[in-house]
Amino acid sequence: MAYRKLGKDNKHRRSILATLTKQLIQNESITTTEARAKEVRKVFDKMISYGKKNTLVSRRLALAFLHNDEACVNKVFNELAPRYEGRNGGYTRIIKKEERRGDNALMVILKLV
Repeated sequence: MAYRKLGKDNKHRRSILATLTKQLIQNESITTTEARAKEVRKVFDKMISYGKKNTLVSRRLALAFLHNDEACVNKVFNELAPRYEGRNGGYTRIIKKEERRGDNALMVILKLV
């Protein structure tokens, strides 16, 4: 699977994606750059897929990726997965905003559908 490197090494990239995914789960809307939002979308879809399976293995995989954050994993498995039970994908929406002032990176709002 191809992915964006986001200008980071592997550990830093995984940490950024895990943190942004946790923030999206908690707040149901985040503001970030377009490249990061597109990568977080892939990870979030995987978390919802784990929640739909609702097995011990899928719960442990979600916990491992989300840095053992029980509250986020419980929200995915108990609230978000049942909400998206009828959908086969497309759990997030990207809304474009203006460019960031410092480096002209396109900022977007990533929110749940």
